Amino acid sequence: MPEAASKPIGTLLQPMETITEILLGVIMTLTFTCTLAVTADQLQVHTMLIGALGCNLAWGVIDAGVYLITRINTEGRIIGAVRAIREVDDGNVARQILGDSLHPLLASALSKDQLELIRQHLRQMPEPPERFSLTKRDWRAAGHVCLLCFLSTLPIVLPFIFMSEAGPALRVSNAIAVAMLALLGYRFGYRSGISPWMTALIMVAFGAALVGVAIALGG
Repeated sequence: MPEAASKPIGTLLQPMETITEILLGVIMTLTFTCTLAVTADQLQVHTMLIGALGCNLAWGVIDAGVYLITRINTEGRIIGAVRAIREVDDGNVARQILGDSLHPLLASALSKDQLELIRQHLRQMPEPPERFSLTKRDWRAAGHVCLLCFLSTLPIVLPFIFMSEAGPALRVSNAIAVAMLALLGYRFGYRSGISPWMTALIMVAFGAALVGVAIALGG
């Protein structure tokens, strides 16, 4: 199955995938910086910086692995559906398989004749591969996932590097984190067709809630 069928030309990740990875990195970093506010007398800033960077790097590697697994599952299901449509003799069954592989809203907009036309086109296409294999593009995208999660740490921890006092550095760090959450929420709303300013506020509250849960559970 050609990879271009599921990824925009010229991009490695979908916009929402990028937003998700940066959001994860911001939240993970906030669990460290907000804990510093509670235990500033015991916790050294240097230790916090190493912990935040190391944790986000680890989660970046994990997310990259999950991304590759998801790619294998998604593309494997598409190849399986195409092969089933091509091999089945019953047109009604083939159209049912095709309809089930589409989003319900898209499937409902296609008539029986249109589904049959798509089915015929699929049967005329070259034989699909037996199974999906990860490509260089997939590995680059996985690396991009890891890098996004790691780099999202840097803006939040920079104040602790350039400011000598932990208190003011923490306030600047939190302001940067809030701005990043708001920007992510705005982009999420814009991409999802929801009020960007409303989703910006919701994302800030959502991020704060997740950080609170993570800290309360020892994260």
